[in-house]
This record gives sequence, C-alpha cells and structure tokens, in this order.
Amino acid sequence: MSTPTGTTVLHVVASTDRRGAEVFASKLNEALSAKGWPGQVVALAPGVTQERLEVPTLGPGRRSPATFRGLRRIAARSGLVVAHGSTTLPLCAIGLAGSGRPFVYRNIGDPTHWGTSRLRRLRSKVFLRRAAAVVALTPATARQLVDIYEVPQERVRAIPRGVPAEDFPLRTAQRRVAARQRFGLPVDAPLVVYLGAMSPEKRPDVAVAAVCGMDGTHLALFGDGSERGTVERLAAEAPGRIHMMGSTPEPAMALAAADVLVVPSQTEGLPGVLIEAGLTGIPVVASDVGYVREIVADGCTGRLVPPGDVEALRHALAATLAEQDPGLPDRARARSLAEFSLERVAEKWSALLSDVLSEVSPSSSS
Repeated sequence: MSTPTGTTVLHVVASTDRRGAEVFASKLNEALSAKGWPGQVVALAPGVTQERLEVPTLGPGRRSPATFRGLRRIAARSGLVVAHGSTTLPLCAIGLAGSGRPFVYRNIGDPTHWGTSRLRRLRSKVFLRRAAAVVALTPATARQLVDIYEVPQERVRAIPRGVPAEDFPLRTAQRRVAARQRFGLPVDAPLVVYLGAMSPEKRPDVAVAAVCGMDGTHLALFGDGSERGTVERLAAEAPGRIHMMGSTPEPAMALAAADVLVVPSQTEGLPGVLIEAGLTGIPVVASDVGYVREIVADGCTGRLVPPGDVEALRHALAATLAEQDPGLPDRARARSLAEFSLERVAEKWSALLSDVLSEVSPSSSS
C-alpha cells in the first residue's frame, strides 16, 4: 500500500539520553522519512546523562500531567504514534485514549520482566490491548506477547532492530590505530571495549572485575549512568588499565578501537551494539540472555557466557583475544547485513504503518 498523503509519524522515546531505543527511534524516523513517512521524535522527559539527543521533551517527568497534555497536543498534529520502549507504553495508552490517534508499541526488552506479579501482568495486558499494533524484536518475543499478555496474534509483528550499515564500516588495521589515538588509548595493548549505559542491568562492574584479573589487558568503558561510581571504585584495582571514557557521540570509532566488545548484561532484548560490532567486524563476548543469540553466533562471531559469571567472562575474553581468526570480520558483517540492516527493517516498518492506517477511519489518519 502506498503512503497516505500528509501522514506523519510521531516517535515517542523515554528520555533525551543517548541510549539504544532513543538512537534507534531517531534512525528509524530518518529512514521512514526517506520512504515517504515524515515524522518527529519527542521524549517524555529530559535525560540525566551528559550525552543527549537533540529532541524536544513533552514535560518535566515521565508521569507528569504536563507530559500527558504535551503528548495529546503534539499527537493531534500526527497521523499515528510509535511508542519506543516500556516506559512509553502506559503514557501512550492513557494519554491517547479517545484522541482518534492510533499508536504502535515497540517492545525493546524481555516481556517476561513485566509479569513478575499478577497486578503487573494485568496492567500490561490492558495497555497492550490499546495499541493498534505491537512490534516485537524476535518471533520468540512475539509469541510471549501473545501467550502471556493475550495480545491478538494478528496485531503482533516481529521486526528486529536495524542499524545503518554505512555508519559502521568494516574495521581496518589503520582505523584501529586511528581510533585508539583519537581516544588516547594504548595502541598496542589488548583492548576490551564496553559501550553502553552504566546501569545496574548492564553490569559494567562484571566487565571491570573480569578485566582486572587479566594482566596486561585494558578495558575502555564508553558510557555513563548510575553505576559509574561503583565502576570507578573497582577500577582502582587495576591502575592504568581501566579507562573511563564517558559517553561518546562516536560509537563507530569506539568499536573500531576494540579487539573485542564485551556485553555483560543481566538482561537484554536485541542489543543494537552487537549489530554494530558485527558490522564493524569485531568479535563479541556477551551474556547469554534475552535474544543475544539472534545476533551473536556462539563460537563463530563471538562467545556467550552465563550472566554474572566473572570467571567465565574472563576466560572467554582471554580466549577471544588470543584467537586470530581472519575470517571472523567478514562472517560477522555478513550476518548483521543479512538480518539487521536499517534499510530492510525500515521496509518492514513502512508496510506495518500502512496496514495500521488501512484499519482506521480516514478522519484518524489525516
């Protein structure tokens, strides 16, 4: 179906912090705009980290009455709304009720984490049923949304995260050196890179503990968040080898500096940083959680370990650093291109949005 003339898309993210869901929403908006779906990205509230996206906020807080009013006001100028991530779901489900504006909810994590109590499951069911469509990152997640939260199967679609391949070129030896020089990192030492928020569920402390026990290996942490203080205290055990880099607007250069990317999270959905690492052609050591296996082929493009197991992580990092596999970069990039290029993902989103608009009245999609 062709795009209805004048239809615009409002993408709603949790905050202005430069995190995975927020960055993807911005990239998806650009890709959909190129396909005839003009749009705008807005955040529920201001971020708390130094590295932020330049997008407007709807209010002072995620549950503020002003935020609800701001959403309703700006949604009135859009054809439909896409809510990115769990904190946007209740606001869109409540704030858009009776507005005539349909919304699509994009689930970005493990939906079983919402169902830790009967009340939470019930609340999530109510909110999810108000969405015109629900996007899951994987077919397995889609099945969970249907089985656990009773979302009608015809309203659930599996669309993975996408990354612009041109933003993450295959890493060369020259680019590796240039990246390390730019960030002031040792050129010749083995280097593990952590790239993501320093939040409790991401477990940057596990990465630090693992590398502290690896003589001569350095760890560069790109990111910020509530766990930064804890990480800095742990880093004192390996003076000169743990580098606190802060947030960066250059994730491609951060990855180019790495010999291996570490993702020690306790819980994950479908992490974009793993796709980016694959496009860059660097190996990954990650926790075997969520849908990490959808991206990382264990023993082929990286290694997977149990979450929270410092010894297993240390062993996997050491083995990966010691291994010289000249075929890995091409394998990793080919895998990411085949499944997770932004162009392919945007095509699926365009089809979904057309389907959603075909099911609403003309007055709702003007």
